[in-house]
Amino acid sequence: MQITDRTSVYRGRFAPSPTGPLHFGSLVAALGSYLDACSCGGEWLVRMEDLDRTREVPGARDAILRTLDAFGFAWDRPVLYQSTRTDAYAEALEQLRGDGLVFPCACSRSEITALGHEGQEGPIYPGTCRAGLPPGRRARSLRVRAQSGPIAFRDRIQGKLTQDLAREVGDFVLKRADGIHAYQLAVVVDDASQGVTHVVRGADLMPSTPRQIFLQQALQLTIPVYAHLPLAVDPEGRKLSKSDAAAPVDPRNPLPALLQAWRFLVQLPFAESPANLDEFWQQALASWRTVHISAARTRPLPAR
Repeated sequence: MQITDRTSVYRGRFAPSPTGPLHFGSLVAALGSYLDACSCGGEWLVRMEDLDRTREVPGARDAILRTLDAFGFAWDRPVLYQSTRTDAYAEALEQLRGDGLVFPCACSRSEITALGHEGQEGPIYPGTCRAGLPPGRRARSLRVRAQSGPIAFRDRIQGKLTQDLAREVGDFVLKRADGIHAYQLAVVVDDASQGVTHVVRGADLMPSTPRQIFLQQALQLTIPVYAHLPLAVDPEGRKLSKSDAAAPVDPRNPLPALLQAWRFLVQLPFAESPANLDEFWQQALASWRTVHISAARTRPLPAR
């Protein structure tokens, strides 16, 4: 596949899904990725992961961008919308199919649940259609043949992670039954196309990274450097996007939420409390250090 935009400069990105307004957990990911890129003179991009239009909240895309702007974030290139990128995903899928790595699957979720072993993210696909569709069955989705053996990477914050895809994940979906290309494929294609060199995001996506590295290797793409930030959770340990604690951040008064996110990322206190956004960003860019961030996968929502 053609890679249209490579760079030797640090290039990071923030990739929200427009399923609602920007909440504190998303702000933490935006802040960490932005400071990491800008503090070393790199570029920072925004990509809207809007492939699944059925989950999109009307107006959420523009609302997220307005909130980022109100908080003082500045992206260096036009926003990329995944909903415009289906041809690129189809091209990558065909490349994998040509290499014999893709097969059609007729299995429903209920069938996989009944036959598969339980894994970290649900039932592991039992390989029912790996050798061909069962007689009389039609394909529902397209899956990639997961290879046996460890895939390992060292995260800048969380340390080393090793995963055997065949044993721990199984053959995963690249194109869903509803015709939508899967997140794992789309994110790999887009990171490569945009020349992303560093990915800073929430630790909830860390278990997906070996799948993405596997696809990057299969498509002969450069593997970014990864850093996974602790995930903000409510007092019951639920991800904020699935919790009543996920109140939107207030674009009319951004400084308190930015300071709260700064503390959540265990950064050193400022010498002087910033009085406005300009002072916050000036001090934050000068003080940002990933070495201070806790390696915990989750952290409770801090007090305001």
